[in-house]
Amino acid sequence: MNIIVRFFGAIALQISALAAMSTMAMSNDKPLPVYTQETPAASQQKTTQKICSLDPIEDLLPPVQTKASNSLLSYLAEQGFIQNQEGSWVCYANDPKKQGRYFTLFKVKQVDDRLIASSFLDDGSLIQGQENRSVDFFMMLIKHHTNTSPENRQGIRRYLEAFVSLVKEGKIKPTPRGFLFDQPNRALVLYHTLSSGNLKGTGITINISLAKS
Repeated sequence: MNIIVRFFGAIALQISALAAMSTMAMSNDKPLPVYTQETPAASQQKTTQKICSLDPIEDLLPPVQTKASNSLLSYLAEQGFIQNQEGSWVCYANDPKKQGRYFTLFKVKQVDDRLIASSFLDDGSLIQGQENRSVDFFMMLIKHHTNTSPENRQGIRRYLEAFVSLVKEGKIKPTPRGFLFDQPNRALVLYHTLSSGNLKGTGITINISLAKS
């Protein structure tokens, strides 16, 4: 597998499916619900090492679905994710700029034979801790669902770290273009504006092919 490690050597691809991919990642699932309940007292919050534990808000979350599906992403529950009614797995976080409000931070959905996973930025900004955990989130999916070797995953991780860092620094602007990081499987990462939802902002999204059993 030919992994492109250096960001500036990446091949920027314009593909017609990107608009549909972005829509599937964001619009149908209403991925950015905003709630205005009161935030629990800080003394009641517990800090963990889970990917979805930037700012625990368990008491505010919608009730867990009683008929959770046995999807291939069920292991994400151990990382603090919950499955919504549309079948996507989501991670919520408190809005650092407005008390008592929270929004979707991470989201992943299976679409046919691909996974579309996003890390959402509120008004173009990453919240504290989001940069590293976004990469951890993406790499967990890549490890579980692609036929990549540990060596190749190291290269992919360095690439995604560089990509997210450049987004944070404002050196990558939102675009419908996808950047290829896995040549054989045409796995893409892109930084894009949100097409719908209650929160204005942008998202970093990866689109990966599921490994064939």
